[in-house]
Amino acid sequence: MDALKTFAYHLSYNEEDANDLVQETYMKAHRFIDKYDQGTNAKAWLFKILKNAYINEYRKKSKRPQKVDFEDIVSYQNSDSASSSKYLDLRQEIFENMMGDEVTIAINSLPIDFRTVILLCDIEGFTYEEISKIIDVPIGTVRSRLFRARNMLKEKLKAYAEKMGYEDKRGARQKSGDEEE
Repeated sequence: MDALKTFAYHLSYNEEDANDLVQETYMKAHRFIDKYDQGTNAKAWLFKILKNAYINEYRKKSKRPQKVDFEDIVSYQNSDSASSSKYLDLRQEIFENMMGDEVTIAINSLPIDFRTVILLCDIEGFTYEEISKIIDVPIGTVRSRLFRARNMLKEKLKAYAEKMGYEDKRGARQKSGDEEE
């Protein structure tokens, strides 16, 4: 359930929407349990349901005009300090003590297709085949997106890695190999 919540949050960037997606995922899984193939990866099946629910909700929202709750605006303007409101960033909680904010920011700045494969593969540990089934693309597309996503992250995080004391020794090895020839 925690993995589904994390994935849902990274898709929607809204804790309430993420919780709604997870709830909808479990409701659909319960309703369509007869469609589940016994012996296959249940986690991958749930992730696919969640991803499809997100896409359906995104399509619905993009077709309707944005709503604004008048009472929210009034209560915000009447509050003592608008800047004192607390914002809970689930991403910060999830990755706290695991990786720097720069890594989280870099992952979240990736386009959705690339962010999805990084999260499913490198964070959740799904195989390429499972990811292919979850996001309904050929396995070659999964590999390509993962390769490109990792390269994007490498570029985004190069300065951060150097600041943290990491050195890129691949270039040094290549140069020394060129000199020997």
